[in-house]
Amino acid sequence: MELPEHVVGLPLEYEYEGRELTVNPCAVETDRGLLLLDVGPPGSVDELETGLAEAGFDLGDVTTVLLTHQDGDHAGALAAVQERTDAAAVASEGAAAVISGREPPRGRDPGDDRYPPARVDLELDGGATFRTRAGPARVVPTPGHTPGHLSVFLPDARFLVAADALTANEEGLQGPNPGMSEDMDVALESAGRLAELGVERTLCYHGGFVEAGNDRIAEVVRSARP
Repeated sequence: MELPEHVVGLPLEYEYEGRELTVNPCAVETDRGLLLLDVGPPGSVDELETGLAEAGFDLGDVTTVLLTHQDGDHAGALAAVQERTDAAAVASEGAAAVISGREPPRGRDPGDDRYPPARVDLELDGGATFRTRAGPARVVPTPGHTPGHLSVFLPDARFLVAADALTANEEGLQGPNPGMSEDMDVALESAGRLAELGVERTLCYHGGFVEAGNDRIAEVVRSARP
């Protein structure tokens, strides 16, 4: 990955419904420690720790976890991370209700198995900005995949952590996944706003790093609209 300086990619492999999948959380260095963007599915904390060690960090260096949304492949390992670190957790208000266990994950009956509920220390009702060694990290609300979905933009590096607001495949940067988005019209509106940020490089949770930004985002939004 050609990630910006002070940004650490942490690809995680896991099995889902008989398929081997890879997801792509990352961490950003700050003067206080690491800002970890998503934690992966349940059972992934050891792999997170290994990835951090390969980059020269410890799991204990994580001081803040920002959850882009509540799905289990993004938030499922949060309780385990909190058991082993003093990291504070941040999420949107809507995501926090599910992560903490106050509401069931989307599409599930409250009695179904789910990932372990975890503490959320700060619930966002909009955007926010974190100070990092890569410059300001702007939290950008990007609803559509879920109502409270968040992405993160580092303007100094012109780098976007899209989470699930965009996807990538062997053909490059793609739009939001129609089959996994609660409201595709809203998801496309969110993607259209991302195309106005000055993005040159993008990290998608599903698909990984892509050397593409504004022009390609605008193109996939136009092509997805009737």
